[in-house]
Amino acid sequence: MGVTHVSVIVRNPAAPDRVWDGEFLVDTGAVDSLVPRIRLESIGIRPGGTRTYELADGTKRAFDIAVAQFEFMNETVGGTVIFADDDAEPLLGVTALESAGIEVDPRNEQLKRLSAVRLKPFATA
Repeated sequence: MGVTHVSVIVRNPAAPDRVWDGEFLVDTGAVDSLVPRIRLESIGIRPGGTRTYELADGTKRAFDIAVAQFEFMNETVGGTVIFADDDAEPLLGVTALESAGIEVDPRNEQLKRLSAVRLKPFATA
């Protein structure tokens, strides 16, 4: 599959007027979304904990996390946000996508809206 980007607004849920927007790489291999620390701190989001993630190369790394609101494709969802290095590319994880009822169309490398948000896993044949 190729690369899909989407414009996302990140909102501080404790101060809804504080936002940052940017282009995010859609990463269906990532559970949570990732934003450069400097961007989160600029809108007043502070770490609320730490979580260890396994990276694509198999190494494990602890990151600060918090809760943020994500707005994209006329949807707003809340979710875990990872405080990344300041030069990291923002990533939109699969939890935010699924919460908004949006999936990646791998053939066209575009996001598409589902007719309804899934509450159960796909049935396997």
